[in-house]
Amino acid sequence: MFMKTKQNVGAQGEHLALHFLLSLGYSLLERNYRYLRGEIDLIVQKENTMVVVEVKTRKVGTMLSPQKAVTRTKQKHLIRTANAYLQRNQLDVDTRFDVISIIGFGENVQIEHLENAFYPLLGK
Repeated sequence: MFMKTKQNVGAQGEHLALHFLLSLGYSLLERNYRYLRGEIDLIVQKENTMVVVEVKTRKVGTMLSPQKAVTRTKQKHLIRTANAYLQRNQLDVDTRFDVISIIGFGENVQIEHLENAFYPLLGK
């Protein structure tokens, strides 16, 4: 019997999120970009904005909302990793941080896209 591991569930959620974003006109720049202890699930672009996307996948009935799982510590890792990506690719573009929550699987999946989920705070 096939068991769903945390990694399998996460990969399925990222796949759904990517196809959702592509259907809205975003283009994929990078998937699972890593820098030090940080990882960005998806880096996409729409018009002149680079969007750093954290995908949170949960089963139906989970108490903690996917958005609340993006703690301040996780935000700091995402910001640091996004800065590394921008520097490595010598990009000077507007950047936004979004969270996509995937709840459930199959035909009953719910996708919620929270744009500007958080903002980098200077000096924090």
